[in-house]
Amino acid sequence: MTEAHDTVQQQELAQVGVIGMAVMGSNLARNMARNGYRTAVWNRTGSKTDAMIAAHGHEGAFVPSQDLADFVASLERPRRIVIMVQAGRGTDATIDALIPLLEAGDIVVDGGNAHYEDTRRREKKLRELGFHFVGAGISGGEVGALEGPSIMPGGSPESYAALGPILESISAKVDGEPCCTYIGTDGAGHFVKMVHNGIEYADMQFIGEAYEMLKAAGFSAAEAADVFATWNTGDLDSYLIEITSEVLRQVDARTGQPLVDVVVDAAGMKGTGTWTVQAALNLGVGVNAIAEAVFARATSSDAELRKAAQGALSGPDGKVAIDDSDPINREHFVNDIRDALWSAKVVAYAQGLDLIRYAAQEYGWQIDIAEVAKIWRAGCIIRAKLLERIRSEYAANNLVTLLEAPSIKAELARTQDAWRRVVAGAVRSGVPVPGFASALSYYDQARAPRVNAALTQGLRDYFGAHTYRRIDMPGSFHTLWSTDRTEVEDVDSH
Repeated sequence: MTEAHDTVQQQELAQVGVIGMAVMGSNLARNMARNGYRTAVWNRTGSKTDAMIAAHGHEGAFVPSQDLADFVASLERPRRIVIMVQAGRGTDATIDALIPLLEAGDIVVDGGNAHYEDTRRREKKLRELGFHFVGAGISGGEVGALEGPSIMPGGSPESYAALGPILESISAKVDGEPCCTYIGTDGAGHFVKMVHNGIEYADMQFIGEAYEMLKAAGFSAAEAADVFATWNTGDLDSYLIEITSEVLRQVDARTGQPLVDVVVDAAGMKGTGTWTVQAALNLGVGVNAIAEAVFARATSSDAELRKAAQGALSGPDGKVAIDDSDPINREHFVNDIRDALWSAKVVAYAQGLDLIRYAAQEYGWQIDIAEVAKIWRAGCIIRAKLLERIRSEYAANNLVTLLEAPSIKAELARTQDAWRRVVAGAVRSGVPVPGFASALSYYDQARAPRVNAALTQGLRDYFGAHTYRRIDMPGSFHTLWSTDRTEVEDVDSH
């Protein structure tokens, strides 16, 4: 036993520990200490721990360690250990290093952006060893980690009983309600965080399309910033709308141009949007508006494709004609884009929440959608005024889709004409709006009494004998296309 270990035994034990002193981990540890929790901290490179304590040790009660065994020994039982390291192999290596040092009932939390299937695998492994593993989605970035994020923990109910009070106290609050709740077993928390990020992708794509329409009609970046600032005082009130106005106002110091005009128009992504679409494909859930946002980023970053297409393809010039001298015409145009943006945003939420509902059925997660909306109201990137309406609608109604919620369907009935005008105007003018258009197509497909899937089934049966069902009787059927074209019942379907 080391001298440091002896020292740990003599001091008051920490209530929670954080591994990983990069910005997110150190900010989360500082948040815990600021909220009155004695917080143990450790980093594989000890100098990072020293630097964090030197800079912020005065903010609360910290118990720093240079050795992992000393870190574990410094924690009261059951140990509550939050891992904030690089997702993937880094997380697995940290868990493997911890396992020999843990005791039955100890709780290990992964607060990174892990894939939910990895979380399910890790939870099973640690459960079989007698430990609890919690996959906690944490949204809000560096500022949120320090000042109050939205937290989406999944794991055993027993682990939440021991861990939940700490997470709730450090989370963002809305009218005193914490933006943290128990999501469900094994990978539920990381799944919900993944979908949050998928909705975030869609939200940013819609915002970009709204800006492109304003720009196509001659609005300067500063004028567009004013529009977004106005929208942020109404139903579109949200963090992303707020910061859009700030980004559009930013002037580049080198050129004097709006910063948005000197930034390369190729959007990056770190994977969570892609994971959302992959999960939806695996579960057979339509999330086309979210998928279009992911594909739009991919297309924006394909420099070779765009260069070739710009040299080869023709079309409208991307200008939208409005009478700029007529303030009423200009106001109507802006209002139409606002309504299109709100409508598309609702569809993205509907698709994301639908994906969560189907995943809960598939994996046996008892997820309360109203609670998910509640904890997204503050702290996270997609926080928005709309989420309070979504929370109350799911709390009051047994909804299959958000689109059928009484207040939502009434507002969509009002906004859809403007939404259609924006999409039609964009198509005529050659302004790409894949997000607006796909969200509208989803809306129309969902409400249509009959869609083209009947023909698809006929084609599948013709070339592959995949069978089809009829509207007037039960069972599955096949037409003998290559012979006399009589219909036979598929006895295997019974």
